[in-house]
Amino acid sequence: MKNDLLKSFDCAEERVAQIVSNALQGADDGELFVEYSQVESLMFDDGRLKSGNFSCDQGFGLRSVAAEAVGYAHSGDLSEAALLRASDAVSAVTRGYTGTYAAPPARTNKHLYGDENPIGSPGFAEKVQLLQRVDSYLREKDPKVRQVSAALAAGWQVVTILRADGAIVRDIRPLTRLSISVVVGEGDRQESGSYGAGGRRGFGEFTAEDSWQTGADEALRQALVNLRAIPAPAGTFDMVLGAGWPGVMLHEAVGHGLEGDFNRKKTSAFAGLMGKQVASKGVTIVDDGTIDGRRGSLTVDDEGTPSGYNVLIEDGILVGFMQDRQNARLMGVKPTGNGRRQSHAHQPMPRMTNTYMLGGDKTPEEIIASVKKGIYAVSFGGGQVDITSGKFVFGCTEAYMIEDGKVGAPIKGAMLIGNGPQAMQRVSMVGNDSKLDTGIGMCGKAGQSVPVGVGQPHLRMDQMTVGGTQT
Repeated sequence: MKNDLLKSFDCAEERVAQIVSNALQGADDGELFVEYSQVESLMFDDGRLKSGNFSCDQGFGLRSVAAEAVGYAHSGDLSEAALLRASDAVSAVTRGYTGTYAAPPARTNKHLYGDENPIGSPGFAEKVQLLQRVDSYLREKDPKVRQVSAALAAGWQVVTILRADGAIVRDIRPLTRLSISVVVGEGDRQESGSYGAGGRRGFGEFTAEDSWQTGADEALRQALVNLRAIPAPAGTFDMVLGAGWPGVMLHEAVGHGLEGDFNRKKTSAFAGLMGKQVASKGVTIVDDGTIDGRRGSLTVDDEGTPSGYNVLIEDGILVGFMQDRQNARLMGVKPTGNGRRQSHAHQPMPRMTNTYMLGGDKTPEEIIASVKKGIYAVSFGGGQVDITSGKFVFGCTEAYMIEDGKVGAPIKGAMLIGNGPQAMQRVSMVGNDSKLDTGIGMCGKAGQSVPVGVGQPHLRMDQMTVGGTQT
């Protein structure tokens, strides 16, 4: 097992440490990030195995930080020569600059996931058989099923972080995911539904028969609902958002705007609002990377800082941002364990882990019953957000009309449109059923993708703009 990556270089560990120390002389911060990773994915589509991929990758990234400047160099070659070339490149930012090297991150004995590699169990043939069973199960379940896609993906990442002061942090990170998508049709009309589950653990939980069948049933249910859905109306409506995955709206519309770099540079709609009321009373949003086995959780972030439970908005008041080490230092606050990077080829930056809203005191039934005429959004698909303005748009993948406090006809084509800070002020009821998504989230920022979690309870949001397809 490649758990001591410093031994993978073609020179002694002491020599690696010396080169890193020399490279970061005069810097405020920086580190050597060494990574070994394995990734496997299988896609079963339309009755056959469409793709099966396996890859290994390794390399290092060397970073030197001087005030707001960053020198970064990376290589897939774990050699003394490559490390020396990287050292020459990154030391350019400290020429004529003398900084005080920051203290290392605090240590932690807490482990949020095991270190076993999930790729080997079950084996390749067993995984293919499982995907076949998913396909057969759905096709036998309903004659309306026209297409089934099922996929399994697993990753195993080993990380070593070496600082100029000799401090070393290691982490081993498993990641798995099961995805199911189904297309149903009647005549010329076709609609789809999907389900996914994953986390930082082995496949066992997700590939058990009752587990994948429950997921397949959910994907089929959603597709059949959409098959009888009517076009969504356009206009201004009171909305109820479901618990769990709809928290992706919070992630996009609020979460990104609360990352430290956007606020330091004053490019976030939340910049300058610390301590101000930015959401309705009762709204508390946290970023929590400390939940065992969750997709977005990290024992330590990609700078070696232990993950934290970070309150961002408390009872409607903005109280915190997510920080990596550089932004924290420049803003005069402590790092929050949110320094993340996609791989050794990328620099760390402030990123979310598991971002969710805490529960309130209303039942979902009470919230729905309070709406005279509105929309109940159970699930969202893709969305876009402008960080600077806070404007967002999200497509609903499962939604219903609410008439006189009762859930009515399903609708399709509904788009939720709004502004993050303003939308949070329109929350009038918060449910008591806060939960996280099933473990499918990926987050993109500045060309980098990392796994994340989202979540929320049922919410009522008043007078939201909805784009529809009803003519």
